[in-house]
Amino acid sequence: MCTVTFIARKNGYALGMNRDEQRSRVAGRPPSKKMIGGCAVLAPCEPGGGTWMALNDTGVTFALINWYAITARVKGETASRGQVVVATSAKRTPGLAAAALAQLPLQRINPFRLIGVFPGTKEIIEWRWNLKTLVRKNHRWQNQQWISSGFDEPAAQRVRSRTFRAALKQKSAGSPGWLRRLHRSHLPQTGPFSTCMHRADAATVSYTEATVSPNGAMMRYHAGPPCNGAVAVAPQRFTKIQKPDASDPMKL
Repeated sequence: MCTVTFIARKNGYALGMNRDEQRSRVAGRPPSKKMIGGCAVLAPCEPGGGTWMALNDTGVTFALINWYAITARVKGETASRGQVVVATSAKRTPGLAAAALAQLPLQRINPFRLIGVFPGTKEIIEWRWNLKTLVRKNHRWQNQQWISSGFDEPAAQRVRSRTFRAALKQKSAGSPGWLRRLHRSHLPQTGPFSTCMHRADAATVSYTEATVSPNGAMMRYHAGPPCNGAVAVAPQRFTKIQKPDASDPMKL
């Protein structure tokens, strides 16, 4: 259960993500900087090391949501979906990310949708795994959302999408404050379908935001429901965006 919002900018972008989880689940840890394969990566994490969103030093962001519309599940031992973003987090091109996905034990990973944002080429790639095939879908470089819900995914998509479309008509649409207000929103009413989600057994447990511009990249993190404004964590940043290697044989 999650909501991911992409905001296209002339020379960069912003990506905000509400992470929705069971209230009984152990809390995630705030973002920290790690070196993975020679690439610096910012990411929050679960105690077991998995993550749901990562930003690397070339300004590439990956975000993962569960795909509840696919009802098939792994039979037998499962591998955590949290390893998907870990495996791709340092990849600087779609080709390298796809190669990393191909190396995962996908047959043991439940359905997911992985969104990759590549500002150098203004590409947004979504990889969809349904337990049978991994399909790549290209998206336009424009404002958009991805929504998942283990409660009622079609209804959550309808309701949250209406809230998003209405918010896009506001004069402040796309600004940092607007994005954070959207992810704090309880419209049309507080409950399982509001963007900031609240149920008896589950809720939005954190908000993560990546912003990329010519001046660098930053990841902000809010522990707990974003409607609670008192637990923001100090932002982590890259002061300079690295350029992917133009000789990379898997840059496409």
